[in-house]
Amino acid sequence: MDSVLAIDYLYVMLFIFGGFSAAFLPFIIAWLIRPKTIVTARSHQTYECGIEPFNQMWDYRFGVSYYLYALIFLAFDVDVLYLFPVASVFDRVSGVRGVIEFFIFIGILSLAIVYAWNKGVFTWEKKKA
Repeated sequence: MDSVLAIDYLYVMLFIFGGFSAAFLPFIIAWLIRPKTIVTARSHQTYECGIEPFNQMWDYRFGVSYYLYALIFLAFDVDVLYLFPVASVFDRVSGVRGVIEFFIFIGILSLAIVYAWNKGVFTWEKKKA
């Protein structure tokens, strides 16, 4: 009985060790094989697609409408993925039922666009200089 329990504990310890090594071994390997470079003041600058940075990033703030616009785009982008399975099984469902379900889904998406439009998400305020 004790040997079975000891073997079970050994399995648990091996899984814990395997989990920690799978998590930390890539960091250790990357630290060992990384290039040893000299850190300069230019190393700490923000890289902007090859353009020399000019100001601090916190000097320019994006409006909340930008983030709302991005979230709505993401939501509709994911919702469009649901249209592909519907289109792929269109020939297996009765014509009227499939079209009605398709238009219900598009209608719900359209209501979300109308709601966002009424809330003013799609209007961009001019930045005051």
